[in-house]
Amino acid sequence: MFEWRRYVPAAKRRAKAVRHAANLRRGGQSLAPVVTKGRSIASTFWGKAWCDNLERYSDYANRLPRGRTYVRNGSVIDLHVGAGRISAQVMGSDLYRIQVSVTELPPARWRALAKACTGSIDSLVELLQGRFSQHVMQRICATGTGLFPSPKEINFSCSCPDWAAMCKHVAAVLYGVGARFDSQPELLFTLRKVDATDLVAHAGDGLPLPSKGPTAGRVLEDSKISELFGIEMVDAEVETGAEVPRRGRVRRNPSFRKLARKPTRNATSKERSVKRSAGRAR
Repeated sequence: MFEWRRYVPAAKRRAKAVRHAANLRRGGQSLAPVVTKGRSIASTFWGKAWCDNLERYSDYANRLPRGRTYVRNGSVIDLHVGAGRISAQVMGSDLYRIQVSVTELPPARWRALAKACTGSIDSLVELLQGRFSQHVMQRICATGTGLFPSPKEINFSCSCPDWAAMCKHVAAVLYGVGARFDSQPELLFTLRKVDATDLVAHAGDGLPLPSKGPTAGRVLEDSKISELFGIEMVDAEVETGAEVPRRGRVRRNPSFRKLARKPTRNATSKERSVKRSAGRAR
């Protein structure tokens, strides 16, 4: 006969998670725990949007509250997000391992999303910080057509004995992903196997090209360049048969040669000394 494991209070579970994580690190494992601040799980646009998306689905409604409690008290001691997958370890009555797979965003859906965002996102930094118009935000977060997965696009497994479709440990991991997006929002695009730069690459599409060149007052004439640098400018267009100066050579201003011939102060002093010696010899 199946028996439920004895309930472990949150404080004991938290202390147990800390001890177990320390043991795993001593054993050579590299852990990436989920750490939250206060009651909030996520504080940035992408983290909040991920959590809000989870709470839209009635499929998860009965398990999400326990998952929030678990992630807040530090039970998710390890969480990694990769291309189409999430792996984690959660401390409950025992240590449980969770695997979550998320299907790749359909290419046609991604192309439609990128087209809808054309001209609205100026930079990748702006995108990752969630600083864009309400129009773009609604497009990206739209159910079924946006970037976030629906329940049918998420599959998961947990090593715990809970027979429910989604156990509290999986719910904690999904909330933990939202917390992770606070510091690494680019992982959302990695998870859905899309390139975030696609939303920025066409930002200038449809904008008119400049019809006028720089005004005359902003163009430096050749004669002024010659005066400034002491060189003679050679015309770009050379008549057929005309001698073309070798590449890399520059005609120097004659005044440079005069300066070069002018004796230095040290040389003049030396000449005077020689004349004085000659006068004594006479």
